[in-house]
Amino acid sequence: MYIWEKPNWPDFSWNDKELSRLLADVSREQGRLLGKMEALGFELSSEAFLRTLTEDVVKSSEIEGETLDSDQVRSSIARRLGMDVGGLVPADRDVEGMVEMMFDATGKYAEPLTVERLFAWHASLFPTGRRGMRKIRVGDWRNDNDGPMQVVSGPVGREKIHYEAPPADRLPDEIARFIQWFERPDNIHPLLRAGIAHLWFVTIHPFDDGNGRIARAIADIALARSENNHQRFYSMSAQIRRERNEYYQTLESSQKAEMDITRWQEWFLNCLLRAIENSRETLGTVLMKARFWERFAKEPLNERQIKMLSKLLDGFEGKLSTSKWSTLAKCSQDTAHRDIVDLIERGALKQDPGGGRSTSYSLNIG
Repeated sequence: MYIWEKPNWPDFSWNDKELSRLLADVSREQGRLLGKMEALGFELSSEAFLRTLTEDVVKSSEIEGETLDSDQVRSSIARRLGMDVGGLVPADRDVEGMVEMMFDATGKYAEPLTVERLFAWHASLFPTGRRGMRKIRVGDWRNDNDGPMQVVSGPVGREKIHYEAPPADRLPDEIARFIQWFERPDNIHPLLRAGIAHLWFVTIHPFDDGNGRIARAIADIALARSENNHQRFYSMSAQIRRERNEYYQTLESSQKAEMDITRWQEWFLNCLLRAIENSRETLGTVLMKARFWERFAKEPLNERQIKMLSKLLDGFEGKLSTSKWSTLAKCSQDTAHRDIVDLIERGALKQDPGGGRSTSYSLNIG
C-alpha cells in the first residue's frame, strides 16, 4: 500500500524529539546566513541572489533530466531584477517559463496558493504543450486515460514501478485538501511545513509532468515564508541534485511507509542544512568578484575584456584559449591575443602551465 491508500491519509505524524536538535541547527544556520547577506549591502546581496536563483532553476530542471542553458537562465533572471550585468543573451521559452514560475513562487510568497496559480505554473513550464515528442495536458490535472500515473524505470518490458499516484478522479478533492492545509495557520514549525508540503504534493502527483519542479517551488514558498524574505541565498534544488539518488530513495520509501514521516523530515532538514552550508561558496564567490572588480575599477578595459572577465568570474567551464576568446567575444584571434596579453600585463589573467596549441589562461585572483 502507498501512503495515500492508508485510512488515515493525509494525517502525517513525526517524532518532534528526534527532530528537535536538527531543527534548531537548521534554524540557527538559516538566521546566520540571512544576517551575513544583509551585511553585504544591496548590490552584493543582489548578485548573490542572482547566482543562487540561477543555480536553483538550472538544478531543479536537471533533477527531472532536463538541461537548461545557464547563461540564458542568468540573463532571464537579471532582466527581471533590472540588473546591469554583462553578457546577457536571449532566453528560450522553456527557460523563461521556468524562471517565471520561480519568480512567482518566491517573489510572491505571501500570496495564497490556489488551483489557478498551480495551473499557471504548469503552463509556464510547458509553453509548447509537449515534453519532447510527448503531448501533455497543460494547465490541467492529468486524466489517466492512458492508465494510472506511475513512476517507472528500466527498459520497456522490464520496467520497475517505483510509485503509483492516486487515481485522477480523486485529484480535485486531494488538491483542495492540500491547499486548505497549506494556507491554514497552525503550530507546525515552518521548516517542517516545507518538508510536508514537498512530500504531500509530489505524492498526489496531479500533473502529467512537472510535479517535482512544482513541489520544490511550493516548498520554496514555505521556506520564503519562514524567512519573510523573497530573496534566496541557498538552493535546495541544487542540493537535492547533488543527492538525487538518496532523494528518490527516501521519497520512494516514505511513499510506501506509514504516516509517520520522521525519516523523510530528517532527510529534508539535513539536505536543507547542507544547502545552507554550501551557500558559503556563493558568498565567497560574490566577495571575490567584488574584490576583483575593485582592483580593476580604474583600468581602461574594453567591452570584450569586461565581457570575458565576467564570464570567467561567473564560472567559465573548461579552459580559456585564444580561439575560445575569439569565438565568444566575436573578434579575430589576433585581437583576442592582444586582449589577453594586455590583461596579463595588468595582472587580471595568468597563463596556465603548458604551452603550444594547448595554451590556456585563467583569472589571477591575487
